[in-house]
Amino acid sequence: MSGKVRVVALATVLAALLLTPCAGPASAAGTPTVKLSAPQAGTGGSITVTGAGWRPRALLMLLICGQAAPSRGVVGGTNSCANADGRAVTTDADGRFSRALPVAEPPVPCPCVVHVATTTGAKAQADAALQVAGHPVEPLPAAPAGGRLAVLSDTRLEGGDGLLTWFGAPPARTLVLTVGNLGTAPVTDPVFQVGTAHGVFAPRWDERQWRGTVAPGRKARVELPVELTAGAHGDYTVSLKYGGKVLAEQPWGVGRPWGVTLFWILVCLVVPAAVFRAGMAVVDRVRPRPAARRRGARASAGGPRPSVRLPGLPRRDPAPDRAAAPAPTLPWFTPDSDPGTAGRLSAPHDDRPTSPTTPSRKGTT
Repeated sequence: MSGKVRVVALATVLAALLLTPCAGPASAAGTPTVKLSAPQAGTGGSITVTGAGWRPRALLMLLICGQAAPSRGVVGGTNSCANADGRAVTTDADGRFSRALPVAEPPVPCPCVVHVATTTGAKAQADAALQVAGHPVEPLPAAPAGGRLAVLSDTRLEGGDGLLTWFGAPPARTLVLTVGNLGTAPVTDPVFQVGTAHGVFAPRWDERQWRGTVAPGRKARVELPVELTAGAHGDYTVSLKYGGKVLAEQPWGVGRPWGVTLFWILVCLVVPAAVFRAGMAVVDRVRPRPAARRRGARASAGGPRPSVRLPGLPRRDPAPDRAAAPAPTLPWFTPDSDPGTAGRLSAPHDDRPTSPTTPSRKGTT
């Protein structure tokens, strides 16, 4: 029995020894790391960059940057990097990658690093020191004393467009982000720079001051107004800079102000119609009337028009005026000269001869 116990104990020790090295990397799997195939390389060559601990299926950007150090990062931001010679890579299911990177001189002096950062999703980055042979080297600028702000969450634009924006009013949004103070002193009323860039053009920077204090090791929600010019539309990029370093970038798609187009269409239709109606009214007012033309012709003749009579034909008198002719008298109505009997109706007069036996009405009277 003692032999079996020894065998079991030995197997347990061997298993513990085999599993102990694997525990260390597993615990550090969530920390992104970057390694280079060579610590020094010359311009025109290439190095192999490998990494582990990244988010699975994440898109990364590899750049060679100057004025940087692994402990301080890229001091001048991406403007200090050889952006034209950068490379992109996607991590595998375990968060690992390997990519060849051409060596190029950055636009600023070294110390230099290979800067690896995510381009989508949660932000993560890591640096590895690299000596670029033949490139000048200058000491890094002194680290600013006091507080140091960094972005802790993804930025976003809040707000919407109104009816006036549809008719060309300046589009406006609110840039919202969470910053943390990584320094040793509080930051009071920091002044940020908000830039708006249209397409591939350089951003136009405006200063925005945030009222508040961020204590060391604390975080705060920052809201900054962003406004474009009137009638702006298309693809824009909103950038946030603090202390000469770009902290965040956010795309912004601005719709076309179709109300302006509708307005000009109505103007092109209504104005010509109104001008045409006004012109026709003027023409109708100033043109001569037919009656006025007849009166003008009679006045120019100077009197009645002469009549022409052929010889041998009897002369016809003009037709008598119907208005001057007397009205016909009814046969049974005879006006009397006596004022008392004027206007009476007289009895019908009988012109037949009277018989001998019937006395005459006139004799009896």
